[in-house]
Amino acid sequence: MAEKRQESGFTVTDRRLFTEDGDLRSDIREEEEKPRSAAPPTAAPTTTKETAPPAKPVTAFPAEADAGVGQGMPAAPTAAEQKAQAEAYRESSKELDSRVELSGRSAKEFEMTFERFLASLYMTAMLQLGLMQQQGEQPRMDIIGARQTIDTLALLAEKTKGNLTSTEETFLQNSLYEVRMAYVEVTNALARPPQPGVATGTSGR
Repeated sequence: MAEKRQESGFTVTDRRLFTEDGDLRSDIREEEEKPRSAAPPTAAPTTTKETAPPAKPVTAFPAEADAGVGQGMPAAPTAAEQKAQAEAYRESSKELDSRVELSGRSAKEFEMTFERFLASLYMTAMLQLGLMQQQGEQPRMDIIGARQTIDTLALLAEKTKGNLTSTEETFLQNSLYEVRMAYVEVTNALARPPQPGVATGTSGR
């Protein structure tokens, strides 16, 4: 019985491609390979209303369904699903804002803006370059991570071209310029051979 259930091509799956630990779900590729014509399980049939979660269920992806979507990528949610989810998100946010206001703080302090988003990437890059540090912690260098963060800023600059205000554009270009310059200085310093006597403190002997 268990084997027949595994061979069914009509399993209900989650839209998420990754597990809670951030790993790629192993069942995504397996479900793609299941034949659509496989016999259904011998257990008593149930309706979609009994088994489906609130969100629209996603079945195993046949080859033709993947056309134009990308290998292993589920179809995008419908406009109705996106609207319903956005409304639910706004309602949850209102509840959280009310709790914040009751604590004596303004919900505006936590509102995400484009400038705050850019500032968070800027500070992340500086932390990864070891030029900034969390309070009470030692600087930690992550050159690969810094490069990825800087490339993220560059990608934003390319994809948002023509859609930003003058203030946002200036903020983005200044942030990108400074983190690139810092990256070059740090990588050049790491590549530079140590000066005799400086690192060991033996100068003057």
